[in-house]
Amino acid sequence: MVSHDALEERLGVNFKNPALLHQALVHSSYVNENPDLAPESNERLEFLGDAVLGMVVADDLYQSYPGQDEGMLTELRAHLVRRDTLASAGRDLRLGEELLLGRGESAGGGRDRPTNLAHVYEAIVGAIYLDLGIDSARDFIRRSLEDQYRAAAERAVPLDPKSRLQELSQALYQCTPKYSVMETEGPDHERQFTVEVIIDGASRGIGKGRSKQLAEKAAAGQALKRLDERPRDQAPGVSSACT
Repeated sequence: MVSHDALEERLGVNFKNPALLHQALVHSSYVNENPDLAPESNERLEFLGDAVLGMVVADDLYQSYPGQDEGMLTELRAHLVRRDTLASAGRDLRLGEELLLGRGESAGGGRDRPTNLAHVYEAIVGAIYLDLGIDSARDFIRRSLEDQYRAAAERAVPLDPKSRLQELSQALYQCTPKYSVMETEGPDHERQFTVEVIIDGASRGIGKGRSKQLAEKAAAGQALKRLDERPRDQAPGVSSACT
C-alpha cells in the first residue's frame, strides 16, 4: 500500500489503521477502472463522515451560542457543512493530489472538482472517526475548519428576514430567492401587496404588507420558518432552477 505519511502530517492525524485513510481517497471512477486494486470506493466513509461532521458542528454551535434560536443555528450549520466550505478545506489540505481517480475523471479536472474535494474531506472525517474515535474527529474538524468557525462567529448576529433567507438559500441551494408580486389590492393610500418568494423553483413563502418591501419581508419570514421545519434528513441539491 502507498504510504500517506505526508498527508497524515498535513491532517495532523496518525492513523493506527492506514488502510482506512487509503480507502477514504478512492473515488468511484478509480474503482470502475481498477476493480481488482480497489473493490470499494470511499462512498461509505463519506456517508459516515457526513453524519459525524453534522453532529460535531451542531454540538459546537449549540454550546458556543446559547442565546441563538434554532433558525440561526441552522443557518450557521448550513454554511459550515456546505459543499464549497468543505471543498475549500480539502483544497487547503491538498486532498486533490492524493485522490485515486479514474483516467477520465482525472483528465477532466477531477482533482480540483468541488464535489470530489468535499466528498473526500467527509470520507477522511469518517475514517478518523472509525480509527481514532469521536474526539480525534472533532479535533480534526475544528482544526481544518478553523477559519470557517471564525466566520460563523461573525455571522451569529441577527439579520433581517430577507438577508437571512438569502444567505440560507445560497448555502442550501446555491441560488438566491426570487420575489414576485401575486396581487395588489385597495386604493393608492391603502394599498395591500401579496408577495411570493420562490427558491429552487418552489414557492417557499407568501407575505402581505402595505408596501412591496414589507410584503417581501413577511414572505421571507414564512420561508425561513418552513425551511427550519423541513425534515432533518432532507438534503437539498442544486437543480437547474438555480443555475
